[in-house]
Amino acid sequence: MNAKDWISDPKVIEKSKKGYAHFDLRMDISKAAGYVTNPDKVAHHGFYPFIHYVMKINKYNKQKGKKSKEREICYAAHIDRCIYQFYSAILNESYNLYLDKEGIDSVSVAYRTNLQKSNIHIAREAFDYIRELGDAYVMIGDFTGFFDNLDHEYLKRQWCTVMRFDTLPEDHYAVFKNVTKYSTWELEDLLKITSLNLKEFNKRRIALDKTEYRKNRKHISKNTKSYQIPQGSPISAVLANIYMIDADKYVNEYVTSLGGIYRRYSDDFIVVIPKKDNTIFVMEQVINILRKTPRLQLEPNKTQIFEIQEQIIENVGDKLLSDADNSKKVINFLGFTFDGKNIMVRSKTIGKYYYRMYRKAKSISKNPHLEGKANLYKKYSVHGATAKVGNFFTYIMHAEDAFGEDELIYRDLKNHIPKIRRALNNSKK
Repeated sequence: MNAKDWISDPKVIEKSKKGYAHFDLRMDISKAAGYVTNPDKVAHHGFYPFIHYVMKINKYNKQKGKKSKEREICYAAHIDRCIYQFYSAILNESYNLYLDKEGIDSVSVAYRTNLQKSNIHIAREAFDYIRELGDAYVMIGDFTGFFDNLDHEYLKRQWCTVMRFDTLPEDHYAVFKNVTKYSTWELEDLLKITSLNLKEFNKRRIALDKTEYRKNRKHISKNTKSYQIPQGSPISAVLANIYMIDADKYVNEYVTSLGGIYRRYSDDFIVVIPKKDNTIFVMEQVINILRKTPRLQLEPNKTQIFEIQEQIIENVGDKLLSDADNSKKVINFLGFTFDGKNIMVRSKTIGKYYYRMYRKAKSISKNPHLEGKANLYKKYSVHGATAKVGNFFTYIMHAEDAFGEDELIYRDLKNHIPKIRRALNNSKK
């Protein structure tokens, strides 16, 4: 990688700019270039604690209503973020070369820097292959607490493999050490110490001055476990991919030898195999290969095995998994649903869109200015689909382009504007 060209790339510089307050001054990677590209500086760098908080994600569907999910988020100090960003680029380049050399370049798709593919393209590729086979067995699944369970020693070995190191050089080891044995400081504690709300806190030049920092060091917590990396750092995504190189290689070798395909998008994966006598038990071998990866655990409720014959889908997961959930009769993968004939945006995705739209309409009704209404239409209607930022309908348009006009994708398009109007009117009552 040409470090000089990479660091001077306007997109890289823009991505490195963050406005939040942290334990150091704000900077972007162009200002830190001389430091982050100097291996000796990085090897002896003193990393700051990550600031940690729990993000609550509201999920919604018609049957179960609103359900909250929590995600642990850590964000790095500005200079640390620039270091992680630079070493992420180095690792990504070597990771891409490794995949190409091993013949598995198409297997892992998420967070790749050399593939212009999204979840939409991977879902289409998988569903197209199912249709091409006609009769098939399909397994979908994801991994429990993926980032929270990455084993440190195993990760270090995979890091060396991808970079072709016998042992990690001092600069790489410093980055490895501080993304595994990392420290955190709770955002909630920082807000209490400064007596500020989040908006006020992020206007600060620096989170705490040196005196405040030393005085309150008791709030720093260190990860003493032999596993887990922070979710949210610039390097976490590529490390998760590197962790899976052996699993991806061996599952792909096995599945392709049977005429099937295996694709993984972060912690979501799909296996499609032509249906033959006793083919379902091939899936048992796939599960066994995945389980050889240290601390990698399949999420029981989300690991599904299907038999497809003459466009009819049957859930047969209980033939292999004692705790399988056989209630699903459609294949849900990367935000899309396949029922054996048609491909649609997943109902849960649509439910999330309407839940957010109704909530926004309710808040606008309390302060019913034209600007608020205009913003609602921009964020939640097709009128904002071509805006620079984009919205849900931008995603729908991309999906329709990828899958083709013949698919059902989203047939409620003509009804969403009347629903927004009704939401605004009902919220006034």
